[in-house]
Amino acid sequence: MNWPQIDYCVGPLVGVTKAEAARHREGARQMSLSYLYWLQTAAPRHDGGIGYPELRPAAEVMGTLDGLAVAPYIRESRRIKAKFTVTECHVGYDARKGEIGAEVFDDSVGIGSYRIDLHPSTAPRNYVDVPNWPFQIPLGALIPVRIRNLLPGAKNIGSTHITNGCYRLHPVEWNIGEVAGALAARALDLDCDPADIHANRDRLKAFQTHLTETFGIELSWPEDIRTTPRLTLFGDTQ
Repeated sequence: MNWPQIDYCVGPLVGVTKAEAARHREGARQMSLSYLYWLQTAAPRHDGGIGYPELRPAAEVMGTLDGLAVAPYIRESRRIKAKFTVTECHVGYDARKGEIGAEVFDDSVGIGSYRIDLHPSTAPRNYVDVPNWPFQIPLGALIPVRIRNLLPGAKNIGSTHITNGCYRLHPVEWNIGEVAGALAARALDLDCDPADIHANRDRLKAFQTHLTETFGIELSWPEDIRTTPRLTLFGDTQ
């Protein structure tokens, strides 16, 4: 469910004591259960009336007593300080100021397309929606500036709070995770750091070829899609 009512913003799970983190996990759990209760008892039904009492948590699927997930979903994680940081100016429709398409990255290791959506925001806006272009995933956003032997595997790449709103989506996360695994394996094969693969043009091109030929990862959008902006968040086919 993508709904501001289940965005838990009371406190963090990191940088606090174990007791406080546990309190926030329980708070998030109770918020999810309260939302489910509202759906069961008070939500307007599509066929008239109120409530969907037939809804229930699927404990047999989730493997938990209450039927909720084993761990909370973190919408926006900590992110690395990367060799390259994707900003709104690289992918945003308005921020590109008349440029057609998102920034083209020579070190692309994948693609994604989702309108930038941020929530919750300050009152009275539950959502901030920013139109954007279908985009690429630059390898530089996976390479830490300082730390060796560390690769991001999902929404923790070099992005901003704004661009995390579109790079956090599951297909992009999956793409990033595949690339991180492939990059680690290639670095072991070459006995070098991942940063060395990114910095060396021949190694970078060979790695990109490896991604496309071995894993079928697409590095760029077809031109007709690349130049079609994502102007609406829901209900479109773009």
